[in-house]
Amino acid sequence: MPETARRIVLARRPHGAPVPDDFRLEEGPVPEPREGEALVRTVWLSLDPYMRGRMSDAPSYAPSVDVGAVMTGEGVGEVVASRSPALRPGDVVRGFGGWQSHFALPADKLTKVDPDLAPVSTALGVLGMPGMTAYAGLLAIGEPKTGETVVIGAATGAVGAVAGQIAKIKGCRAVGVAGGREKCDYAVRELGFDACIDRREPELGHRLKELCPQGVDVYVELTGGAITDAVLPLLNTFARIPVIGLVAHYNATALPEGQDRLPWLLRQTLTKRLKIQGMIVWDYAALEPDFRRDVAGWIREGRLRYREDVADGLENAPAALIGMLEGRNFGKQLVRVGPDPGR
Repeated sequence: MPETARRIVLARRPHGAPVPDDFRLEEGPVPEPREGEALVRTVWLSLDPYMRGRMSDAPSYAPSVDVGAVMTGEGVGEVVASRSPALRPGDVVRGFGGWQSHFALPADKLTKVDPDLAPVSTALGVLGMPGMTAYAGLLAIGEPKTGETVVIGAATGAVGAVAGQIAKIKGCRAVGVAGGREKCDYAVRELGFDACIDRREPELGHRLKELCPQGVDVYVELTGGAITDAVLPLLNTFARIPVIGLVAHYNATALPEGQDRLPWLLRQTLTKRLKIQGMIVWDYAALEPDFRRDVAGWIREGRLRYREDVADGLENAPAALIGMLEGRNFGKQLVRVGPDPGR
């Protein structure tokens, strides 16, 4: 067992977009597991947009990361020592160990990962929290029906890619919005979207209207910003909007300039009887068995595909998070912290 562990802490709270100096890499002793705990060597670290919110001290649905504390995050790793009968060395588990090479958690806070089901990295992506978010957000809130049009922002990201493919499986027309021609081509060619448009197109609203001639029945809100502005006028009566993320606004330091559009949105909500509902994944824990059964089956059948964007080395996690918040990742953003025992 190594004598030192590495971790990345929040050095200061960002003002606007995070920069490398907002993080600090530290070294220290490998933690000793207490009774009922297991010591885990991190193999894969998940990076997700919600982390930007945890770097702020503004009130939210989850606690902020304290300055000087380890950055929060879920990882998959290998148990190297255990003081719980539930786990033994060599087991592969996932848990919220944070941005560090080794962590100790109670066994009941760790979930075993089956390396025979799929590559263990997928427990942080298509078979993990992002996949579950897409599944529950689309099906429980979006309630897609055969023949309807579903629009997905961030269509090639970890949540959007899964949501769009499930929409197709459910018999819907899936229209994506993504950052760049390469991502749009991938959404159509590899993921099976009916169409995808570059979010940078100057006539975004006009082009989206052309791609949605029957209007929009479900909008999977992952971005906010210009994409939402383009979608809102196209919503049909009784359209549903699961609000999962607003990445375009996470680095904002003030409200957007210009006319207050809230009265217009509320009028649209009233006259079209829109359903707009925020979505936090842990509110849908009861759906997890269905999610794992369905999504694992769709992957085996070749009906659902996934892509991972991997940064190597814990020290590169800050740059990878910064890039992800700017839309530079292509697929689920992961950091490979250590050797994968399954590869």
